[in-house]
Amino acid sequence: MMMLLSAALVMSAQSVGVVSSIDSVQILIGDQAHISLKVNMGRGQKLVMPEFKRSEMITPGVEVLEITPADTTSLDNDMISVERVYTVTSFDDSLYSIPPMEVSVDGKKYHSGKLALKVLTIEVDTAHAEKFFPAKDVQDNPFQWGDISTLFWLALLMLALLLVVYYMYLILSGKKPVLFKVKFIRKLLPHQKAMKEIEQLKASRMTVQENPKEYYTRLTDTLRKYIEERFGFSAMEMTSSEIIQHLQESGDRKMIDELNELFQTADLVKFAKYSTLINENDMNLVNAIEFINTTKQENQPVEEKVVPELTAEEQKTRKSRVWLKAGIWICSLAALALLVYIVYSLYLL
Repeated sequence: MMMLLSAALVMSAQSVGVVSSIDSVQILIGDQAHISLKVNMGRGQKLVMPEFKRSEMITPGVEVLEITPADTTSLDNDMISVERVYTVTSFDDSLYSIPPMEVSVDGKKYHSGKLALKVLTIEVDTAHAEKFFPAKDVQDNPFQWGDISTLFWLALLMLALLLVVYYMYLILSGKKPVLFKVKFIRKLLPHQKAMKEIEQLKASRMTVQENPKEYYTRLTDTLRKYIEERFGFSAMEMTSSEIIQHLQESGDRKMIDELNELFQTADLVKFAKYSTLINENDMNLVNAIEFINTTKQENQPVEEKVVPELTAEEQKTRKSRVWLKAGIWICSLAALALLVYIVYSLYLL
């Protein structure tokens, strides 16, 4: 008996109740009313409430504008209350009867009560037409300096940048570019230079007996230049004995002895007024040629890159042109960015 009584109380506590209400029973055409649908049921029960699409008629003449999400509130005795609000409107003046709204709880159908909605029209006083005014034209918003002040100053900045670009362009056009070309000239190898000078010396053979000092000076200078370029030490600034000492580290001993004999003869001629014989001159010339042919290096580059050196004024001109070009590019890009921003901002206005 007690168990049956408890079951009856539980069932009574979890009974389903459906209540609907409207916040205003009469509205003007086009106004809105709000229908509240509240369902009381046990916690855990499955509820399905009415769904309407936007502009769908809840009853002919009354259409649904919006449906709010379900709002759940806890009640006593393990009960809950679920509420939903339906916003409706109408554009025809009439008295409408809103039919009961159907819900499903655990598959069982329940209905709310009927509702009434009266839609009123606005009365127009046609007897006093002077009270009616035509629609007003589109009016411009009042001018606000603050709306465009930033764009105005940015436009001035853009114009200033363009003036700077023009000024730098005038300066750049007045500075002629410094042009120079890198040349590649045919380079004579050390032994070729030496043999060329010796050929010139042989061509002037008729003056040897008249001026032996000049002859041996030219011959030894030719050998010194060749030794300096070929072996890489400053032979032009050394004495004959110092040159021979450096050459003794590499080379044929007989060849160096013959070269030493040539230098000694040359020193005697230049400093002791020593008189040489014709065959002695020929032998020294042959020894010089043999030394060059024995020590020459033929597998060497035959072209030489010649880069002209710029003066201080030309270097200054080149640097200033580079800076002017960079300034023109930077200012031009900045002015273009400002122009795009200003046009876009005006478009948004």
